[in-house]
Parts: sequence; C-alpha cells; structure tokens
Amino acid sequence: MTTHDIIDELDKQDEWPQRSLMGYLGVYVRGITMGASDIVPGVSGGTMAFIFGIYEELIDSIRTIGQPHFLNAVFHLRIGEAMRMLNWKFLLALGLGVVTAIFTLAGPLEYLLVNYPVYIWSFFFGLVVASVFVVSRRIKKWTPALFLILAIGAVGAYFLVGMVPLQTPDVWWFYMLSGALASCAMILPGISGAYILLLLGKYQDILGAVNQRDFLTLFLVAAGAAIGIVTFAQILHYLFKRYHDATVAVLIGLMLGSLRKIWPWKVDTKWLTDATGAFILDSHGEQIVTAQENVLPSIATGEDVTQLIIAVLLALAGIALVLVIEMLANRSEARQVESAEASG
Repeated sequence: MTTHDIIDELDKQDEWPQRSLMGYLGVYVRGITMGASDIVPGVSGGTMAFIFGIYEELIDSIRTIGQPHFLNAVFHLRIGEAMRMLNWKFLLALGLGVVTAIFTLAGPLEYLLVNYPVYIWSFFFGLVVASVFVVSRRIKKWTPALFLILAIGAVGAYFLVGMVPLQTPDVWWFYMLSGALASCAMILPGISGAYILLLLGKYQDILGAVNQRDFLTLFLVAAGAAIGIVTFAQILHYLFKRYHDATVAVLIGLMLGSLRKIWPWKVDTKWLTDATGAFILDSHGEQIVTAQENVLPSIATGEDVTQLIIAVLLALAGIALVLVIEMLANRSEARQVESAEASG
C-alpha cells in the first residue's frame, strides 16, 4: 500500500455522515428495527436498512473492516489511525440496536408468530410492498435491461423462499457456516437471514440459544456472521460502485420475490420428521413445519372477516410507516443540502 492510499483512507473520516447525539439515537432505533426483522424468517434487516436510507453507508462502513490498511493498522496497534478510517460511531449505535432487539424481542416475536401469524405477516407484507416502491425511486431511469435484471432477482428469490429446510449437522463449524451465510442474507434486502437459518435447519436451535442464553452457540454463530458480513460487504461495495442501478434492480427483485414467504395466509403441507417418519418437535412440543402453501383469506365466518379487516389495517400501517419514514428522510436530506449550501 502506498502512502497516498493510506492518506485517502484516513480522509474518509470527513466523508462519513456527521451526526448529533440524537442522530445516533436514531441509528440505534434503526438497529432495533433491523434486529427485529432479522429474527423473523422471511423479513430482511437489509430491507429495513434500505427503507431507512442507511443501506449504502452500512455496506461501506462494514467494508472498511476487511480492508488491508485497516487490518494492518489494527495488527500494529495503531488504534487511533484505525478508528479514523472506521465509521465506528455509526456501527456501534446500529450494532447495539440489533443486539438489543435480538435479546429483548426474540421471545415476544416468537410468541406472536406462533399465536398471531396472520397479523405479524400482514404488517411485514405492508412494509416490504412499500419499500419496493421507495427503493425503486433510487433508479432515475428504468431501462428494459434493468427490468430484466429485476425479474431475474424476483424469480430467484421466489424459488429460494419456497425451498424445504434441510437437516444439517449440530457441530461447531456448521454453526459458524450458518452464521456466515445468514449474515450475508441479512444485508441483502428481500433475503432473510433468519430464513437462511431455517433452510439450514438451525433457526429453532439458534432462537432457543438466544432465549436460553446459550452463549457458546451464539459466539460460534456470531463469529461466522462477522466473517461472512465483512467478506460479502466487499462484493456489495464493488457492485454499488460499478453497477449501482443494476444492483438496486436485483435487490428490488429479491424483495418482490420474498413476498411469497411473507404472504399472511398459509396452510401447512409438510413437517420435519426423523428417519422413522416420526414428527420432530420444537422446544414447545410443536411440530416443525417445513413447507407451506399460500391461500386466499377465508370470509366464511364473522371471525374470519374480523381477522381480514385487522390484517389489512396492519398491512396499511406498514405501508404508511415506510412512506412516513421516506418523507422524513427526504426532509432531513433537504435540510442538510440547504445547510451545506448556506455554509458554502
């Protein structure tokens, strides 16, 4: 690495967005939302980052951790130099929010998913539908090629979320691998890290580890996740820099395809069994569903109609939330531009 390269990286401290204490509190709240989303199979924390307008900053910040100049500074204990390269305040606030959500919301979300699945999925369905509209505005000019790329991403996600969960080994290296693959998915809008864990047969184990404070299992998953997310961020940074519109189109396609998994009304069609054909039960004594089919909501009874009305209202609430967040983000950005022009 040349001296010029090092100076360029050190100058990045001026490129990271400067925030007040309230600004970092807002990042913390965004982290809570991302963490809550990552707990739910089918909803991506990356989608939440896109909705909140911090996605590219997140990718760039994570990417720095894997850069040779940063690792060289850390290895030689040049901590001040390393901290100047890193958007550490942003990552710390966001990370604390994610951890807070995982340890405080895992139990309630597990309860709601078991007892009120239609309502939870309806709210998230609204979030994702609105986010597709919001994110699509990041592309100034749509072309036939971009629509084709979007379609490919949508079809890929559609079939991915329809895959049947696998039975996999309960060994330390596979927990690390699961964490690495899930972390890559967590920063991809439309691809849920929790659902990747479900496909790998580790979702119930890891959710149980969170609720039972099994820190050894959580450490293995976290170590794998750290390696995976830093590595994958290098690829995403390159794609955003060289092929921004195409990358956004793929991510929108992933979100559209994921709607198959988030559709609120489903019927169970397959359950996890052992070699003898006996059902395998989770920690609550319930059968573990491995396949579902989407169905239209029933209106056969008054209770069905009431459920449908509440579900629609929750979906609309999710849509409204995204649009309000987008409006507030645009106003904030406009004020920052005006402030910069005034100071200039």
